[in-house]
Amino acid sequence: ARGYLNRPELTAEKFIPDPFNEDLSTRLYKTGDLARYLPTGDIEFLDRIDHQVKIRGFRIELGEIEAVLHKHTGVREAVIIARENARGEKQLVAYFVSQGVEV
Repeated sequence: ARGYLNRPELTAEKFIPDPFNEDLSTRLYKTGDLARYLPTGDIEFLDRIDHQVKIRGFRIELGEIEAVLHKHTGVREAVIIARENARGEKQLVAYFVSQGVEV
């Protein structure tokens, strides 16, 4: 890929110079993944640098769900996490602090 169509600002943000290559024209794509090189040369995935999770093939931005919960008048604080159930499947779980209403 060379960039985003008609989105030069997003292209500049996501396609960065490759610090591992002497050819200054090469670029890397910032995926949002956090990883490290192992002594074997393999790359180990560690986490995401944002609050995005993947559940059943869908990328979900946890902050977007939290923002919707915060709009509810009965919610003072909210946080969403992805947890694995007993079968190892990821599920979304919402925790919130109510405001002005009994739950």
